[in-house]
Amino acid sequence: MTTPTTPSTAPTRTYWLEHAWLGDRVEPGVVLEVADGRIAAVRQDTPAPPPGAEPLRGLTLPGLANAHSHAFHRALRATVQVGSGTFWTWREVMYSVADRLTPESYHELARAVYAEMALAGITAVGEFHYLHHARGGTRYADPNAMGEALIAAAAEAGIRITLLDTCYLSAGFGQPPQAHQRRFSDGTAAAWAERSSLLKERDHARIGAAVHSVRAVPADQLATVARWAEERRAPLHVHLSEQTAENEACLQAHGRTPTRLLADHGVLGPRTTGVHNTHLTHDDIALLGGTSTGTCMCPTTERDLADGIGPAVALQRAGSPLSLGSDSHAVIDLFEEARAMELNERLRTRTRGHWTAAALLRAASVDGHAALGWDDVGVIEAGARADFTTIALDSVRTAGAPARLGAETAVFAATGADVRHTVVNGRQIVRDGTHTLVPDVPQALARAVAALSE
Repeated sequence: MTTPTTPSTAPTRTYWLEHAWLGDRVEPGVVLEVADGRIAAVRQDTPAPPPGAEPLRGLTLPGLANAHSHAFHRALRATVQVGSGTFWTWREVMYSVADRLTPESYHELARAVYAEMALAGITAVGEFHYLHHARGGTRYADPNAMGEALIAAAAEAGIRITLLDTCYLSAGFGQPPQAHQRRFSDGTAAAWAERSSLLKERDHARIGAAVHSVRAVPADQLATVARWAEERRAPLHVHLSEQTAENEACLQAHGRTPTRLLADHGVLGPRTTGVHNTHLTHDDIALLGGTSTGTCMCPTTERDLADGIGPAVALQRAGSPLSLGSDSHAVIDLFEEARAMELNERLRTRTRGHWTAAALLRAASVDGHAALGWDDVGVIEAGARADFTTIALDSVRTAGAPARLGAETAVFAATGADVRHTVVNGRQIVRDGTHTLVPDVPQALARAVAALSE
């Protein structure tokens, strides 16, 4: 593993966008002047590339934000599709992969995974990171060796990262960590806070916090994590009501739902995002919306693990901003996540059109970035960071659709395979479908995954 670096800012340059999504409409012939990693000017009505401009043919969108990732879960792809089971049986396979990771092997895997994300148009990732220590819970000489490996991996893949350093202390309500979970635990929330405070932000990296779940952090220690995030004005994420078993155990232990428990200990609020938010009561939804707590939906994982369909429409109406994540990386495709959120709701209600394509793109971009603490990313306008991605409009999936319906084409037809270019901080890290920093991403993935079975 190399010493962590930061993505370098490209020199002043000009991009010509054949078509651009400008938040509420598609505009043809848009020129972006980029300086110091930001969009300095946006000029419309330019039918051809001006001299010296880099042409990006297709539809250019704001960079996508993957608001919930467990990078090491990528090693489970396909292998967990053999046979039947539940979330809980899947979890045992996941633990066996976690057991084999070292800072070096995690760096190699995450670098390849983040490069795969860039190829799919993702310019920022929220890494929900709880694999802190060596096997058995032994501390590394650098107590944040695993987190630093992820920060370095993102830099080398050219994308932004919010490392959501996760407090994970118990196997369940009143239960000590099991053997596989000792790598995750700092013992107490105070010890977690002490270790997490050693992490430093960089140009491409923000440091946030996470409560793994109400079953993994004792109720009397939730406030410590919330206070750590509040003092730093940092994002705070939490797995919430992903499984009915968690709700039932929380009711038995505390006489209240997980959402109410979090509210009672100061965890909810506008910088907090609940991940999944699947099995909620009406009161839970009102609590989340009333506190402006966000919701990160991960539809491809929620269906892959047979979790259920969360009440995303009701949550948004109550005041909970929506973002999207690929979570376990059954696939890495934010277009599919956006599409699936709408299509899941259609199956559940047997009606269509719960969100516009523009609203779904917003969840995949600007609102996702905001959930990760990047408030100046996710739009194509002067002053914003120069993060954007271009999809082809002439692939077998997108050909024939009117250019003016670019948002609908992106959400309801395109896939990550249609991404042609990705720019982060003004620098083109994907050009013509090829990653410019990580040679042969498929081979890098295959090599990193294979190393975990040796």
